[in-house]
Formats: sequence, C-alpha cells, structure tokens
Amino acid sequence: MDAAICLFSSDLRLHDQPVLHAALRAAPRVVPLFVVDTGIADAGFMVPNRAAFLADALADLDAGLRERGGRLVIRTGDVVTETCRVAAETGAGEVHLAAGVSGYALRRERRLRAELASAGRALVVHDAVITALPPGAVLPSGPGKDHFAVFTPYFRRWQAAGRRSVLPAPRSVRVPAGVRSEELPSARVLCPDGTPSPALPEGGERAGRRRFGAWQRSGMADYQDRQDDLPGDATSRLSPYLHFGCLSPVELVHKASARRDAGAEAFVRQLAWRDFHHQVLAARPDAARADYRARGDRWRFDRAEVTAWKEGRTGYPVVDAGMRQLLHEGWLHNRARMLVASFLTKTLYVDWRVGARHFLDLLVDGDMANNQLNWQWVAGTGTDTRPNRVLNPLVQARRFDPRGDYVRRWVPELAGLAGPAVHQPWKLSGPERAAYDYPDPVLDLADGLVRFKRARGLD
Repeated sequence: MDAAICLFSSDLRLHDQPVLHAALRAAPRVVPLFVVDTGIADAGFMVPNRAAFLADALADLDAGLRERGGRLVIRTGDVVTETCRVAAETGAGEVHLAAGVSGYALRRERRLRAELASAGRALVVHDAVITALPPGAVLPSGPGKDHFAVFTPYFRRWQAAGRRSVLPAPRSVRVPAGVRSEELPSARVLCPDGTPSPALPEGGERAGRRRFGAWQRSGMADYQDRQDDLPGDATSRLSPYLHFGCLSPVELVHKASARRDAGAEAFVRQLAWRDFHHQVLAARPDAARADYRARGDRWRFDRAEVTAWKEGRTGYPVVDAGMRQLLHEGWLHNRARMLVASFLTKTLYVDWRVGARHFLDLLVDGDMANNQLNWQWVAGTGTDTRPNRVLNPLVQARRFDPRGDYVRRWVPELAGLAGPAVHQPWKLSGPERAAYDYPDPVLDLADGLVRFKRARGLD
C-alpha cells in the first residue's frame, strides 16, 4: 500500500495523535485530510464562535505539518463522499479515523466503512483519541449493562483501568504528490452568518499546549480549593482545546497524575467526568435530544422569561453575570454553568433542551456529550442521583462570589454597589433603586420553587 489517509475530526493535533501515527505506520505516504462537513452547517451547528476557533486550529495544524514536510489537505462537502474521492485520487488503501460517540458521528462512520469496502478499501477506527478511556472500556457488573449511569463507581473503575502510552509527534510526514487541496478556511468562510464573540481564545494545538503548560505551573496546585471560585477564574479553560482535540486527554491525564497533588487529582477527576458523559452518549445516542430518565415534566415556556435569561436580564445578578460572560467570551465558568442551568430548568421550569441549544449556539467548547448530558444532570432528567436538587442563586452567590466581584465584572450597571449587597439590588430603597438601570427579578424564587415542586409532584 503506497498511501493511507489520516482523516482528522475532533483530534486536531500532532502530539499524541494515534490516528496519524497509525496511518504513517501503514504507508510511506499519508494524506492528512480534513473535510469541512456541510452536514454540520446544514444542521445549524457551525456557529461563529466554534468556526473562529476551528479556523485557528486548522491553520495551526497545517503549519505543524508543513514543518514536517507535509501539509493539511482541505475539502468541503459530505465527509464520506469527499474522503472516498481523495482515496480514489491517491490510491489510498486505508482511511484512519478517531472513534466518535454521537449518533451523527456513528452514522457517518458506518457509511464511510461501507463505501470504502465497496471499493476494496478499509476504514480503521481508533479509540482513546478523543477521550482518555474509550467508551465501553469499563462496564458495570451484571448482564446487559452497557454503560455506567452513576459517576462514582465509573470513576473508581476508570482510575484502575490501564491507559495507553503517550505518542510523540511525528518527525516527518510525506504527502502524495499532486493531491488537490482547497485553501485553509477562514471563520467567515466556515460560518458566513454571525460574528464571533469579542473575547475568544486563540485556537490550535500550540496555543493549547502553552495554556496547559502555564496553568500546570501556576494554577493546577490550587485547583482543588479554587475550582468553584467564580471571581478567581481559577479553572484551566482547556475545554475548547479538548473539544477540538488540540490537546490529548490521555496526555493530560498522564501529566497531571504524575504530580500526585490534590489539585492535579481534582483536575483528573474532571477529565474522568468528560469520559463519563462520552460513554453515556455512546450507549444512549438519543440522550442528545431525549430525556435520559424521564420525570414526566410538562415544561413551561414563557418567551419573555427565556429572553431575559439569554440576555442576562433576569434580575438575579449572579445568573445575569454568567449569561453575559457566555455572550462575551463564548465560554462560561463551570459553577456558573450549573447555576444558570438550574435557574432555567428548576426555577423558570423551562425545558433543558432550550438551554442546551442556546449554549451550543455560543460555546466554543460546545460538545454534544458534555453539553447535553450536563444540562440533563442539572435538569434532573440525567444521571444525577438527586434529580430534584435546586441551586438557589442567592445561596450560590453568597458561597462562590461572597464579595460580589464576579457580578460587578459582568454586570457593570451594578458596579457601584459594594460587597454582597450587589446580589440583591431589589432591597435598595426607592431612590437608590432608581439609580441603577437593572431589571426587577423575573419571578420570586419562592414562587419558582413552588412551581417546580408542584410540577414534579413534590408538594
């Protein structure tokens, strides 16, 4: 076999890249291929923020390949059609691909396998590329159990499982002569409609490795104590790089585990949560749109309330701060994600799918497994063992933003309110209240709790 194809998907990197590594072993020449999937755009999932990050990541990947004598080949269209076309043009006998877990990825993989086989070619799918441990690698005891539905027992098995070694980046990549490539796409080409958020991170493997290196040196040790600190912003912010595969979760687990400190252990636990959600979605692909555990919810939809939530104008400052951070950065602190999601689903009692879709429209790290299943966890339709827990925004604010600094950062019209008073501006006297251009609460928290309890039959 003279040529093989490395079909990049959510694994846009050269370090610890099993797909490229296997393709280079299989043939003397390799086509590093990325297909701009028009199916994703047609489904509405190519949004400005992710398009901008993807454009950066593709440019960085191409630069890394050129340093090694290769280049990234770009095609646009249906992934199966374009990959088979490149295979025919180059005589490639094998196509190597990272395993996905979404229903869309699995259907695409089945189609590609069948089309290649009809032409006498093979598809080779590689595990532990997008996740640290492949879905299904560890299973609960008992017949018919195809995934873990509770995180803690999964995490114990995940910790005990063996992990593959970290692979070095290739020294050279030889691409077949004459293979046609389109130009690297810009964000505007990838997503003609809409403008990216003003404070997006730089995409690509090199940016991701710099960010991880800096955070490992200066932030990881304190992560256990500060991961919920809203104003401190002490999380790694690596989720976009993991979503696009600019960083390897296997490599991150190895490097963090070698430290053996509490901060590193807490970080590894978060990587395990990511794997947990991927193994749930792999076993239950319909959980991307259907309740994992139906609770008989008859969700409300009040357009004015939902609009206030999306715009960060609910009248609850810590909720509004989170939603405005999302609008500005295309990213949101994990604690803020939980409290704004709880407010929508448990206080306003709005269908989790409304919030999940809004997040996917804005998040740079908009990942089907983690976004949808985290929303279900908060809504009580997912894997949470306490499905009726409600995160009170005032309690959350006092605990995770005690001085109000996070709120003042993102709700500037309240910046003149000192200390924790910023969390309850409705308590100001009449003249003071009139001085602040900030809305009254969309509803009373007690009324929202009564509404939720009645809906779930808890009253």
